[in-house]
Amino acid sequence: MYCGRFPGGSTPAADLTAERPMPGSDDGHRPAGGTAARRAPAVAFRQFVVKLHSRCDLACDHCYVYTMADQRWRSRPRSMPDRVLDWTARRIGEHARAHRLDRVAVILHGGEPLLAGSARIERAVTEIRQFAAPVPVRMTVQTNGTRLDEAFLRLFDRLDVGVSVSLDGDRAAHDRHRRGPDGRGSHDRVTARLRRLTDGYPHLFNGLLCTVDLRNDPVTTYRSLLAHRPPAVDFLLPHGSWSAPPPGRAPDSRQAPYAAWLTAVFDEWYHTPGQQIRVRLFDEIIQVLLGGASRLAGVGTSPVAVAVVQTDGAVELDDTLGAAHPDAARTGLHVARDPFDAALDLPAVRAQQAGLDALCATCRACDVARVCGGGLRTHRYRTGSGFDNPSVYCPDLYPLIGHIRHTVRRDVAALRAAVR
Repeated sequence: MYCGRFPGGSTPAADLTAERPMPGSDDGHRPAGGTAARRAPAVAFRQFVVKLHSRCDLACDHCYVYTMADQRWRSRPRSMPDRVLDWTARRIGEHARAHRLDRVAVILHGGEPLLAGSARIERAVTEIRQFAAPVPVRMTVQTNGTRLDEAFLRLFDRLDVGVSVSLDGDRAAHDRHRRGPDGRGSHDRVTARLRRLTDGYPHLFNGLLCTVDLRNDPVTTYRSLLAHRPPAVDFLLPHGSWSAPPPGRAPDSRQAPYAAWLTAVFDEWYHTPGQQIRVRLFDEIIQVLLGGASRLAGVGTSPVAVAVVQTDGAVELDDTLGAAHPDAARTGLHVARDPFDAALDLPAVRAQQAGLDALCATCRACDVARVCGGGLRTHRYRTGSGFDNPSVYCPDLYPLIGHIRHTVRRDVAALRAAVR
């Protein structure tokens, strides 16, 4: 997930009725696979993204929150009001206990969540855990890192909150996109904060998120991230769709620039002796290739079990869907009046939990469909046909998965031969 643009003035909380879609509208989320997709059994939400603050102190030009189709952030409160936080905590606990979950995960997010301040963050962590009890809650914060000072690190240490940081590589790679409102790059500030995290609080470090830029050398980018000793790295494809293609991804082109970029990183990662770092994209692809299930959206066909709560209390789907069209993430639900269970019967939620049945005919006929899973839902959108399409990254995902499959099969065959 990205961090966002430094925006304008504050606005009052939106009317609770403003989030209701028009009757009968599915906002392009109609399942592609017919009745099987519509009747897929609902899977309880296990991860909740809580938007503590809707603004940011950076102006990243690739941010899906502020630079793409969905501009509703302008009408949302800057910081989540106390009453909305209370409702959110109660709804999470209600859902976790009703479904007898063994645990849930909560990500404190934004914008930039640290802008909410230490008091509000502590209140959020304390109340969510209190109302979820006896179900344990794993808390993490996703930050751009610019405000991750000693005071916040001590707070997260005391509250047992993991920390994920957005970093796009070395100074040149990072500062190309992640700049402040004054145009200054943020790399030096972020890496200074990262050093304090890794030196003094390594047990809190959850990992790095890096957005792929084809102009950056892939191996140099990867090695620069390794220098910060992250336990895991997420490589994120820039958000886009068939109607608004991502950089370097021409809609009708069969070229695969992102496959080439990620394949170079995969080979460096896979063939480095003693490598302990997790690259989640590669790990999850390998997991599915070996017959397991993926825990990463955009890989495999496991049901998506994530709900987002905006600062005004609106319950939404993955907010990266806002890169497709303005209403793509809307559910019409609000924590003040609706339990999370109310979202489980929505066509959009059923579609993202229906596995292969929810994919378009092209994807269902593909030999890597169970591994690819159609890619991230956001990237399938096309004006006129909604999400009933392959991913705009299909020409990249297919050869990347093919390369990983060939590499893993070769090594599995060698291991089998060695034990005979």
